[in-house]
Amino acid sequence: MKKVVFGSALAVGLLFSGAGHSSANNHLQGESGIQPLDIQGMDLETALMAVQSQRTQLLENQLKDQLGAVQQKNQEIADLNSQLAGLNQEKTATPVEDQDKQIALDQQIQSLKGQIDSLGNSQQMDMLRLQSMNNKRNEAFDTMTNFIKKMQDSRSSIINNMR
Repeated sequence: MKKVVFGSALAVGLLFSGAGHSSANNHLQGESGIQPLDIQGMDLETALMAVQSQRTQLLENQLKDQLGAVQQKNQEIADLNSQLAGLNQEKTATPVEDQDKQIALDQQIQSLKGQIDSLGNSQQMDMLRLQSMNNKRNEAFDTMTNFIKKMQDSRSSIINNMR
C-alpha cells in the first residue's frame, strides 16, 4: 500500500510541477480548456480525485466533439446521396439522343460518387477515433472507480486496525 501511495504522490508531483508556467501549457489551455488545478492544501486523495475528474471531463468533451463531427459527415453524405438520386432521375428522363446532356450528367454523377467515397473514408476514420475516445473515457472512469475503491479499502483497513 505504501508503494501505491508513494507512486501516486510521485505521479501527482510530476503532473503538477510547474503547471501553467510554460508556453506549451498556456497553449494547451487556450485550445482544449485545460485549467491548471491548484492542489496546494489538498490531501493526496483529493488531489488525485481532482486530476482524474478533470481527465474524465476532458475526454467526455472530446467525445462529444467527435460525435458531432461524425453526425455532420453523416448529414453531408445524406445530402450528396439525395443530389445523386436527383441526377440519376434527371439522366433517366433525358432522351438518349441528347448526348451532350447525358455526358454532362455522367460527369456530375461521377464527381458526386467521388465526393461520397471520400466522405465515407473520412467518416470511417472518424468512427475509429470515436471508438478510441470512448475506450479512453471508459478506462478513465474505471481508473477513477478503482481509485475510489482502493482508498475506501485503505480507510476500512485503517479503521479495522485501530479496533
